[in-house]
Amino acid sequence: MVGPGVSLADPARWLRYNRGMPRTDSYSGLFGADGTRVQRKKAIPEVPAEPGLVVEDPASGFCGAVVTIDVREVTLEDRHGKRRIFPLRPAGFLFEGQLATLVKPAPRVQAGARSASGSVRVAGLKARTARASRIWVEGIHDASLLETVWGHDLRVEGIVVEPLHGVHDLAAAVRDFGPAPHRKLGILVDHLVAGTMETRQAASVAGPHVMVTGHPFVDVWEAVKPAAVGIRAWPQIPRGTDWKTGVCEALRWGEPADGARRVLGAVKSFRDLDSSLIGAVEQLIDFVTVDAAVDTDPR
Repeated sequence: MVGPGVSLADPARWLRYNRGMPRTDSYSGLFGADGTRVQRKKAIPEVPAEPGLVVEDPASGFCGAVVTIDVREVTLEDRHGKRRIFPLRPAGFLFEGQLATLVKPAPRVQAGARSASGSVRVAGLKARTARASRIWVEGIHDASLLETVWGHDLRVEGIVVEPLHGVHDLAAAVRDFGPAPHRKLGILVDHLVAGTMETRQAASVAGPHVMVTGHPFVDVWEAVKPAAVGIRAWPQIPRGTDWKTGVCEALRWGEPADGARRVLGAVKSFRDLDSSLIGAVEQLIDFVTVDAAVDTDPR
């Protein structure tokens, strides 16, 4: 007996009784009408095809970074600069080794009153006359990043950014500049950590009219968040190897010039940068704009 007045010898009565009983396990949907197990397909993620995102076409093995995309197709560029166009199909690409569906990125929401640095945007801005004060950075990549993120702010304040191409003789360059109360100098340095040559150079020139700030990374590329360029983390490069060259080899980006296009093209706002770089640049802008005069020096 399985219940009051219900016997397995009477299948019909047993079935009616069983329907009313609570069930602890449910196999609903696990088996088809023919008794075979239903195979559930794993959901394929949709990945916004932001410029610089690295994916692979599994059919041809072509691996490259996204250059352009529309509603029908995407253009990829490999590490040798070769470009190919592929149709946008569901589960049509490999992203980080897994099948993915590339989709056109959603239009970036315009901040309206905000610039790329997060500051209040000045409507109808006309760049003011350049001040005598300057901001120096180590190279053209640093200058490009500052222009992308802080360009609006710099034009509002009339501050010019100049690349140094290295800080090996920083003291002489500062002497030639001639810092003064009306002619301040802000210097952004890579790899500004204790015990480095950069830190010693910075200490030798810092003063009331000269501010040196920086970030802890070997190169300014590394101050760009890995997710912004479509990687999980920046690779570790052995000491003695040129950092940019080592990174491009490890990530199969080709030459450093190819890597620069990927990295600099991926930065859209301050959100793509490490906080150490953001803080360093903001300090310099504040420093050189306090009581700074308009530049009348013909140099």
